[in-house]
Amino acid sequence: MKASELRSKSADELQSELIENLKEQFGLRMQRAAGQLEKPSEMKRVRRNIARIKTLMAESKTAGNEA
Repeated sequence: MKASELRSKSADELQSELIENLKEQFGLRMQRAAGQLEKPSEMKRVRRNIARIKTLMAESKTAGNEA
């Protein structure tokens, strides 16, 4: 998901998106451990999505403190 798409979401929506991505990451880690992971690039995609969401959450938090 693009950062521009994430910026339009509320804090609650970002939190639910983060939880969803963390669950997906867990499932992918289990598949990798079992040797069933077909697309290793999915790990990278999910990890980057998590980082994007956390970055936007931190940005909005600091912007709220400054205002």
